[in-house]
Amino acid sequence: MATGKESIDQGEGQPGTEGVSAPLEAWLERHVEGYRGPGTLRKFGFGQSNPTYRLTASSGDYVLRRKPLGPLLPKAHAIEREYQVLRALGKSEVPVPCVKAFCDDPSLLGAAFYIMEFVQGRIFYDQRLPDSSPTERAQIFDAMNATVAALHNVDPFAIGLGNYGRSDCFLERQVALWTRQYRASEGARCAAMEQLIAWLPANLPPEQSPRIFHGDLRLDNMIFHPTEPRVVALLDWELSTIGDPLADFAYHTLVWRVGADLFRGLADLDRHALGIPEEQDYVRRYCERTGRNGISNWNFYLAYALFRVAAILQGVWRRSQDGQASSTDAAETGAKAHPLAEIGWSIARGA
Repeated sequence: MATGKESIDQGEGQPGTEGVSAPLEAWLERHVEGYRGPGTLRKFGFGQSNPTYRLTASSGDYVLRRKPLGPLLPKAHAIEREYQVLRALGKSEVPVPCVKAFCDDPSLLGAAFYIMEFVQGRIFYDQRLPDSSPTERAQIFDAMNATVAALHNVDPFAIGLGNYGRSDCFLERQVALWTRQYRASEGARCAAMEQLIAWLPANLPPEQSPRIFHGDLRLDNMIFHPTEPRVVALLDWELSTIGDPLADFAYHTLVWRVGADLFRGLADLDRHALGIPEEQDYVRRYCERTGRNGISNWNFYLAYALFRVAAILQGVWRRSQDGQASSTDAAETGAKAHPLAEIGWSIARGA
């Protein structure tokens, strides 16, 4: 989101506010404890996937998140799973918003949606944190690292998520899934994607103990305390499942492997001068927090993560071509699928 700011208050969204319809008001009053209307909805300006709104009412502020309208790819936009995992993690030490209610009746908004609390704080959209000091950057990165480690330390069976996803053959199934998703939305042929589609199944590492796999661990999916370098909410659980935490963590570290032209990456920055840890130091700290003695097959995990994000962005591109994108820059974002796949294939070749 090109705001020119390092952080943005949660209240800033796209222009235009609409009133809540009478049927939706009635549903909110029945299902959201303490809700009192009238309410208004304002769409947030960020997000490529599930449209998200600030719901303002007499009883306070909430967040409404719904599936996009129109035909959807299989297993995509799993709003009901977001709601399930957020409810379960509310019992853990992982910072998540409190969910209030879920609705699968499309007659109210045209698609399923859920309501969660509005968490006040800061969202940083630029990993380079241009307005922060080196000390502040180091603290923010460490807080982010601690949050990811806390998630991967949770035993999903202990919080009622034992049936949230299959725990066996995770990477094998994920490579097959994202291959299918890519095929369903591909445009011009991408040689690097074809190479990865062949290489990844032939080089699968040993299975890890299953953990909650967030699926989109990025700085801008975390809300930080208004004044402290502390994460108060981890957002956007649409892609979550039970799986290999190292694959989740590898996706999280991709910013060290891409330049500033691809999602404001860190690869071409003077990280030492900025106070940003090096990739190996960030990985080491995660390993300390999760009780690991290093990570084997790291290049595989990075190559897989880049393949996966390229497949996701190809879906963003396809929705832009079909007129179903939830963000105005979807076509530009989706066009980054091919260069990211090329970086992934380069890493795979060096494995």
